[in-house]
Amino acid sequence: MVTTNPRVPLAGRVLAERVRAVPPSGIRRFFDIAATMTDVISLGIGEPDFDTPRSIIEAGVESLREGRTHYTSNSGTIELRRALAAHLERLYGVSYDPRTELLITVGASEALDLAMRATIDAGDEVILHEPSYVAYVPAVVFAGGTAVHVATRFEDDFALDPAAVEAAITPRTKGLFLGYPCNPTGAVLPDAAQDELARIAERHDLLVYSDEIYDRLAYGSYRHRAFSALPGMRERTILMGGFSKAYAMTGWRIGWVAAPAPVMEGILKIHQYVIMTAPTVAQDAALAALVDGEPDVERMRAEYDRRRRLVVDGFNSMGLETFEPRGAFYAFPRVSSTGLDADTFAQRLLEEEHVAVIPGSAFGPSGAAHVRACYATSYERLEEALVRIRRFVDRIA
Repeated sequence: MVTTNPRVPLAGRVLAERVRAVPPSGIRRFFDIAATMTDVISLGIGEPDFDTPRSIIEAGVESLREGRTHYTSNSGTIELRRALAAHLERLYGVSYDPRTELLITVGASEALDLAMRATIDAGDEVILHEPSYVAYVPAVVFAGGTAVHVATRFEDDFALDPAAVEAAITPRTKGLFLGYPCNPTGAVLPDAAQDELARIAERHDLLVYSDEIYDRLAYGSYRHRAFSALPGMRERTILMGGFSKAYAMTGWRIGWVAAPAPVMEGILKIHQYVIMTAPTVAQDAALAALVDGEPDVERMRAEYDRRRRLVVDGFNSMGLETFEPRGAFYAFPRVSSTGLDADTFAQRLLEEEHVAVIPGSAFGPSGAAHVRACYATSYERLEEALVRIRRFVDRIA
């Protein structure tokens, strides 16, 4: 007869320890609170306010009308993989075999999960910059690994210091995880830092995981380079991306992963058993995005850039120090000048002025004095949000 301790809740008896060790998302908590309120301007969720461009929607509708409602190849349609291979070679000069080195996934989130689970053994360490996107550490932990944090600083525009990375390497280090352009900071990696990180990866025989979901959203003089395009990096990089941010396709849930064929074999194995295939209609829409979507990408990027300048100037003018983000669609103002910690600042701003931002601590200890503000909402709404934030800051000053 099996007995249990009635004093221990069921979840405590059955959930895996690594799952219990991961806290709920700090982003979702504020989003859930905001959803119960009226007249809230949300700068919290990193989602484009643009609808998916019409030509992409029409491709999806036509896919359904043509009866394309069945499974595709596990790897995705060959047409989409060929278009993606041409896209990466055209933009970054890196070549992938669409038959054996590209996989279409259910969003970049699945790509991240697959990359971790396919390569990490129990006890492996993955070096990760922070602040960083909230899903990175859990993905490492769920795969059985250990995330080793390397802090980035406001004074360095939150760029990763290669010397700090090298100092964090141990005999257990399996890889280096990079998420640039960065969510939550909007930071990018300068070319010199990127080149040195590549040399470190080669010197220490590290795998590099590079999430480049925001690669098309770059501003000013910054020009993004795919990490796998750097000398010697193609064979040791798992490159991840997707269509959600640049093409305003978050709800379509379509992403991709690129890796050398021997690594992709393991990644595909997990995908086959867990997902089988990404949605066919979303793949057909993604193909239209690659073929015809460039004018829409540039139109949306230009508008994000206009909003970026408004938000950064607005925060700095009210005494909330903000460095210039060069990628993605986030600003990361420092709020310590108000005398409030970031959690209290975000909580009170939401309650008193109905503006939602995310405490920087949700993204790692280095973000504790900051909040993340997403400017992927309309210019007019951003103007009103800045009026409310200024009113709040003036009131507590």
